Amino acid sequence: MNALEILLSKRWIVKSREKELYYQVKDQLGEYRNFLNEKLGYHIVITPNLIKLEKVPAQPENWMGILEFKEKIEYIFLCLVLMFLEDKEAEEQFVLSDLTEYVQSQWREEEIDWTVYRNRRCFVKVLKFCVNCGMLKVDDGNEENFSKDNEAEVLYENTGISRYFMRNFAMDISGFTSPSDFGNNEWIGMDEDRGIIRRQRVYRKLLMTMGVYKTEDTEEDFLYIKNYRNIIQGELSGLADCNLHIHKNSAFLILGEDCRMGRCFPEENTLSDITLLCGGIIREMLESGEITCPVDERIVMPVQKFIRILENCKEKYQEGFPKKYREMTMNEFVTSVKQYMEEMELAGTNGTDIYIQPALGKMKGVYPDNFKLQKGEKDE
Repeated sequence: MNALEILLSKRWIVKSREKELYYQVKDQLGEYRNFLNEKLGYHIVITPNLIKLEKVPAQPENWMGILEFKEKIEYIFLCLVLMFLEDKEAEEQFVLSDLTEYVQSQWREEEIDWTVYRNRRCFVKVLKFCVNCGMLKVDDGNEENFSKDNEAEVLYENTGISRYFMRNFAMDISGFTSPSDFGNNEWIGMDEDRGIIRRQRVYRKLLMTMGVYKTEDTEEDFLYIKNYRNIIQGELSGLADCNLHIHKNSAFLILGEDCRMGRCFPEENTLSDITLLCGGIIREMLESGEITCPVDERIVMPVQKFIRILENCKEKYQEGFPKKYREMTMNEFVTSVKQYMEEMELAGTNGTDIYIQPALGKMKGVYPDNFKLQKGEKDE
């Protein structure tokens, strides 16, 4: 992986954890700085302790949250932890009870009750996230004990890098009233530079989304891709192993086998494999005329029909699945696969219908004809 792929794949590179990688990326930054600044409009944070590329999407996507978090309270806890660390020096130690007291004092909605297991469980998840990111270091104890006993203590050390977790804003954000305000703030006041805004928006979409689709709202961006396809292809392929594929109503950046720029599809997991198998079934249905592809290349079908496709996939291929997915009830299986496809922006729900995005049509999965026999040999 080159420095560009590393910066797009990681939240940040912490020197104390990945010293060799830190210097590798720092040495290569000169090759990519102009591209990152001009084509993406991204700011690079470089300190003696870390390197971070502040990645801002052209638009929010389902998979761009903190996937470990499932409840709103966990995001609130994270913000309060960051506020607490703001007043701590690097390498300063503190105990968990100091942090829980601070959270309790800052809680606005109602008094947070640490005797409630759900609250402790969610807070432990946030603490583990902070440790895994490198913002906190455990010097003594185990945060898991807190989920069992609200009197349990842990000795933490502030690493000092939490101040770089949030984006730097060049303006006062206290007047923001919706999530879209945060996404568009960097382009405020640049009406005279619409060309720059469009260019940065297009490159961000190509690098950070499953695909760019032509709609009434994106027609201008799609036209830019078609008009400058050779320039975009030449520039991106010169930086990484990738190819630009443009169709009538969609455009995709297809990565080579060894290229990694953040989360990519297909992934190396069973849900990704199952999604590819479902894609193969949908393609067979298209070829047989059982379903049709409209002009905009986005297939729409009733939810029940989509569920039958997932059920068909399980019945047809489940002997090739790991035990976890073989033993799932049909409802559990359908829910898991549907949620994954929506998370990866391959499908979505619109009222009583499901729509399948054109990106799924770019790939399909099949098992070999003798996969049942091969699976049996492996089990033995």
